[in-house]
Amino acid sequence: MPGTGITYVRGDASAPHGKGVKIIAHVCNDLGGWGKGFVLALSRRWPEPEKAYRAWHRERARNDFGLGAAQFVQVEPYVWVANLVGQRGIRTGRSSGVPVRYEAIDAGLARLAVKAEELGASVHMPRIGCGLAGGKWVLVEPLVVERLVARGIGVTVYDFEA
Repeated sequence: MPGTGITYVRGDASAPHGKGVKIIAHVCNDLGGWGKGFVLALSRRWPEPEKAYRAWHRERARNDFGLGAAQFVQVEPYVWVANLVGQRGIRTGRSSGVPVRYEAIDAGLARLAVKAEELGASVHMPRIGCGLAGGKWVLVEPLVVERLVARGIGVTVYDFEA
C-alpha cells in the first residue's frame, strides 16, 4: 500500500532484511498455545521465543501476561522477537467469530514502539493478526501506521510465499 510508510516485501519475516537492530513482531494467543502459523517459522530458527512465551504464560499470576501485553526476547546480537498477545483464545471448528482483538494488538504495538525506540530498531512482521487470528489487514495496518510509522520507526511487512 503506497503512502502508508510501510515497506511491503515478499519473503519470510523470520529472516528480516536490512542492517541494524531488528525486532520481529508477531501476535500470540492468551491461552499459552504455540504451535501453528508464523510461530513455527520462529521456532525453527530459535527456541528462545517459544520458551519465554510458555514461561510467561505459566507464571502469569505473577506477571503482566494478558491481552495487550508484549514480551521481548533477544535471539541474536541484533535481532529481537516481540511476542504480542493480541488474540483471545484460538479458532476451533465450532467457534463463532475470530480470535483477533484489535485493541490488544494496538496496546501491544504501543509497547513495541517504546522498545523499538529504546533499541533504535526497525520492526519486521508478517501481516500480524491476519492469519490464524482471523483479522483483517485493513483494520490492523492503520494501527501499525499510527503506533510505529508515525513515530519514525521503520516497518517492513513480509508476505510469505511457500
